[in-house]
Amino acid sequence: MTSGSVTRGYGQYCPLALACEVLGERWAILVMSRLIDGCRRFNEIHRGVPRMSASLLSQRLAQLEAAGMAERRPLPGGHGYSYEPSEAGWELEPIIMELAAWGQRWARDMTAEDLDPGFLVWSMHERINTAAMPPDRTVLAFEFTGAPRDSRRFWLVNTDGKVEMCLKDPGYEVDVKVMSDLRLFIDAWRGFRSLRREIAGGAIRLEGPTELKRALPRWLMLSALAPFERRRPDKERDLAKKNKTAKVRA
Repeated sequence: MTSGSVTRGYGQYCPLALACEVLGERWAILVMSRLIDGCRRFNEIHRGVPRMSASLLSQRLAQLEAAGMAERRPLPGGHGYSYEPSEAGWELEPIIMELAAWGQRWARDMTAEDLDPGFLVWSMHERINTAAMPPDRTVLAFEFTGAPRDSRRFWLVNTDGKVEMCLKDPGYEVDVKVMSDLRLFIDAWRGFRSLRREIAGGAIRLEGPTELKRALPRWLMLSALAPFERRRPDKERDLAKKNKTAKVRA
């Protein structure tokens, strides 16, 4: 078999089984989701799945292309390729969204191993309300405790509505610096805590001009899945219930 072939099957003609031969491969659905999100270059896709090796990403992209769910096109000048969903791939968009919503409601609680700061900041760069931000350039710096030492600091740079995620200091003056425990910030990002209350209470600390610090909660739109109510009976549901009760009282 070639690197783009399905490596194993279920031995069933069932359409669900045939679909799972490709989508059931590790990382395959997440890679397809990044393509649907608009990632086109290899490095863009890789930033959306930061814990996936580059070699495995190449393999999964080849498999998705061979399965007819993704299309690879050479870039002008012959330097590299762009990737995008095919017609079949775009049909997965509502299915993946429903699966993600199911995960928000019913998947297991997060563990420390799930707290990937790189994915968090990548998600944030996709969910910035640039229309509410000042014109020209705005720089946000993030520093997370509870994260590995080499992945505690990130930057988001909005330039006239285009947001770039930076793994290294971009060299611009920072407008607002955000400091938080990683788990607490992810809880707020997913809607289990109130971002505004955590800022007001000092658990999420901000540095910068007062007017920009006040505006920050309007800039961060939170996860697209935050509105889906947590239903699995565990710690995250209890946390979300407390947050909902506090919101009603406020």
